[in-house]
Amino acid sequence: VQLQASGGGLAQAGGSLRLSCAASGRNFDRHAMGWFRQVPGKEREFVAAISWAGGTTYYGDSVKGRFTISRDNAKNAVYLQMDSLKPEDTAVYYCAAHKTIQHIVRFSVGIDYWGKGTQVTVSS
Repeated sequence: VQLQASGGGLAQAGGSLRLSCAASGRNFDRHAMGWFRQVPGKEREFVAAISWAGGTTYYGDSVKGRFTISRDNAKNAVYLQMDSLKPEDTAVYYCAAHKTIQHIVRFSVGIDYWGKGTQVTVSS
């Protein structure tokens, strides 16, 4: 599975952005998907995850109620709708795929597949 994230950019505080992650390769719909983010000098932070069928989602505490993860297996894509953005959401965002959603939620290492990041910058 190859992953390519897009949709990052510059937004004002309180605004919205939608990230997309396009997947290619086999068995996309057999993988849970997730989003992580990282700022320089800090560890990669879990943002959101969705099960392979889309019926189960998890969110990091800092984004609950503001971000929404979704997926479209027919299009081999996963999305992250980010609303009510804050300056502290500024980071490079990465999409990830793993066999189990639990691993994505608990660990930022040992992930099966990573996409290249997309920069999100939120101005105050």
